[in-house]
Amino acid sequence: MKTLIVDDDIISSKLMQAMLGTFGECRSVFDGGGAVAVFQSELDKGEPFDLVCLDIMMPGMSGQEVLTAIRGIEKKRTDLLPKTAKIIMTSTLNDRKNILVAYTNQCDVYLVKPVEYQQLVAQIRLLGLIRA
Repeated sequence: MKTLIVDDDIISSKLMQAMLGTFGECRSVFDGGGAVAVFQSELDKGEPFDLVCLDIMMPGMSGQEVLTAIRGIEKKRTDLLPKTAKIIMTSTLNDRKNILVAYTNQCDVYLVKPVEYQQLVAQIRLLGLIRA
């Protein structure tokens, strides 16, 4: 499983890397614009990410904007369908509006921080990215 972790908080990013590193390659990016660029670059190389873990509150481009951009990139690439990246939003925001916007923009899972290992692994299993 190839994972892109997008979080401007280095501690949160390293924690996610520690939790997901045993399942495959992890790459961290600390801002939204960088995330979109890395996502596009890997896709263009034919090495797409299987999973994107995306924080919402970041300077510049928010996680919600990154989510929309990634899904827009994928929509233009009909060769990807139906296999698009699974996107897990990870945020301290636990309000109905942000959760609704994230699902409307096609996130697969929304987890409220602090993300617990067992919860994360259970969701990744449900997404079919790892086996029991």
